[in-house]
Amino acid sequence: MSDNGSIAALFFARVEQYTDHPFLHAPAETRRYYELARTDYSYSEAATEVTRLIEDYRTIGCGVQTRVGIAMENRPEFFLHLLALNFLGASIVPLNVGMQDQELTYLISHSESEFLVVHPKFLEQFKRIAATAPQQPSVVEVERLADVPKVKPPSATQIDSDTEAAIIYTSGTTGTPKGCVLKNEYFRQAGKFYSEIGDLCALTPGEDRLITPLPVTHMNALAVSFSCMLEIGGCLIQLDRFHPRSWWDTVRESGATVLHYLGVMPAMLLNAEPADSDPIGDQIKFCFGAGCDPRHHANFEKRFGVVLTESWAMSETGAGAWITASKEPRHIGKRCFGRAPAGLEYKLVDANGDEVAVNEPGELLVRRAGDNPRQYFFGGYLKDSQATEEAWQGGWFHTGDEVRVDEQGFFYFIDRLKNIIRRSGENIACIEVESIILRHEQVVNCVVAPVPDEIRGDEVATMIVAATGANQEQVAEEVFELCGEKLAYYKWPGYIGFVDSLPLTATEKVQRGEVKKLARAMVAEQRCLDFNARKKPVKRAI
Repeated sequence: MSDNGSIAALFFARVEQYTDHPFLHAPAETRRYYELARTDYSYSEAATEVTRLIEDYRTIGCGVQTRVGIAMENRPEFFLHLLALNFLGASIVPLNVGMQDQELTYLISHSESEFLVVHPKFLEQFKRIAATAPQQPSVVEVERLADVPKVKPPSATQIDSDTEAAIIYTSGTTGTPKGCVLKNEYFRQAGKFYSEIGDLCALTPGEDRLITPLPVTHMNALAVSFSCMLEIGGCLIQLDRFHPRSWWDTVRESGATVLHYLGVMPAMLLNAEPADSDPIGDQIKFCFGAGCDPRHHANFEKRFGVVLTESWAMSETGAGAWITASKEPRHIGKRCFGRAPAGLEYKLVDANGDEVAVNEPGELLVRRAGDNPRQYFFGGYLKDSQATEEAWQGGWFHTGDEVRVDEQGFFYFIDRLKNIIRRSGENIACIEVESIILRHEQVVNCVVAPVPDEIRGDEVATMIVAATGANQEQVAEEVFELCGEKLAYYKWPGYIGFVDSLPLTATEKVQRGEVKKLARAMVAEQRCLDFNARKKPVKRAI
């Protein structure tokens, strides 16, 4: 296959180079959890399976401009389906099965997915959801593609680096999730950029094994770890999820050399009792991630003998604006995420759009140097050109993150300016949660804000203005249950408090900065109801 700029073209090139090298691996714990019949694929074995899937998908009519929703959780085979569909020019829409029906219905309808390829245990759920979607997508079990009624194959259309490869949804400040269009170029550059970072993040082609427990519905697992291993002919070790008690045993058993993390992971691992087997630096080259609590960073590296390289990127930026602390000094304990790489232009601005001085906080604006400032970024928000152009106002991508840059050009993360809560790696739009809470008939007004959490980074807190005479404890219980019916569990409020009024501006807008302060004080002074122990994933019937 000639290189047409697609992900699949790179895969088949690597099959020729690294035929018998390992490509995908599922550790024992993931094998047991998913009851996997097969746990390892070499590049050649994966190619055989991808080729079979290509013919199945071609036969049912998948091609350029076809979108396929995939609900397989973190099973290794997810990536085989991605490659087969990418070969045909189709686009995948990874679906988070932890979401409620209402949330999934929106994603499937908005993306106009024509097919939903799901694991058997989710079949009935997605049939129910598909029946409510305007386009009435076909729901197919992953192992029964050949049983789908045959249709005429789509007409041939050229596939290149500009072809849409995936749609991933990220929480937006408008309440409903925004669909980020990711093209082949996005994936290819992510792998190339990662493979060339070097220094503390140096990789060895054909040898490295990367382990990640992160969800394939997010940019990191979908387009960073996968694309990187594909680029260097390495092996991707995809876990079902993060298991803190058995984590290091799994890392050792898998033979991993690179480890991906989110800030919640170091915090949880440090909570375990110290053991003689803790140091693992002789096996792990480096850990790659973001959001490690500054108080934990040095202690974690000392105890486990590994290097945590903090990074910054967004679903929207991809490798177009990606910064990693891959060189010393890393300024451990100061939320430093490195210096800008070659080809990235940036500036920090205040609320008026004026550039701030060195070491002064400001919103981070980024773009590519040269005549194509959007190169390697996302292709835009699906069906929302207005939001896309607002994000690119003035020719710069507005990240919504507040940072500062010192005299040597090192970046330090301060806070998020957008109304977003970052809990255990999940982005939660405050307004989305607020819109559900406001459905309660005794809620006059409410506001949702992040509060610090030792383990998860942020937790969801809400302050409610209740109707006169309302039983606050009963309202809180009913609000929590309402969120449980409509939202994924991580979006549910961990804290619910009541206030007489909300801080508003002269134009009746909520003062989000003041709200954050009030929410933190409310939790610190225990002037609220604590629902954290009841925030658990919904167990679906099989």
